[in-house]
Amino acid sequence: MPSFDIVSELDNQEVLNTVDNANRELATRFDFRGVDAEFSLTDQVVTMKADAEFQLQQMLDIFRAKAVQRGLDVRSFKENDVVHSGKTYSQSLSLLQGIDSATAKKLVKLIKESKVKVQAAIQGEQVRVTGKKRDDLQQTMALVKQSDLEQPFQFTNFRD
Repeated sequence: MPSFDIVSELDNQEVLNTVDNANRELATRFDFRGVDAEFSLTDQVVTMKADAEFQLQQMLDIFRAKAVQRGLDVRSFKENDVVHSGKTYSQSLSLLQGIDSATAKKLVKLIKESKVKVQAAIQGEQVRVTGKKRDDLQQTMALVKQSDLEQPFQFTNFRD
């Protein structure tokens, strides 16, 4: 029986490249001359540090632009609150990896409500979709792409 998996993953190397490219742009930007600003990546979290809060917003725009250039979906990064300590401001962006159970349940419900003849089952941090016809599976893929669940999804393990 044909099947595929719905996953939500980021290529860690591309995230690292995005951070490096954003740091390179910071070094060349005139408005960041003499400013102690940087991007860093540790344990699935991108941290931005700057001297002022408005600079963090500019850095976020730079990071998003670089992420799009590298083929990453900006919905994969969850913005956390701005933290002010001493004379520096910092903000972290959490990487959304895997599908949490609440989102997986919404996904399964969406697929079942569509009346397409497929079965969806939650398997850990992914959703397995099986059906008798390839066309039904492709219709389900299109449905998931059009859904607005605030998280990017990829389709893997397509088997006939």
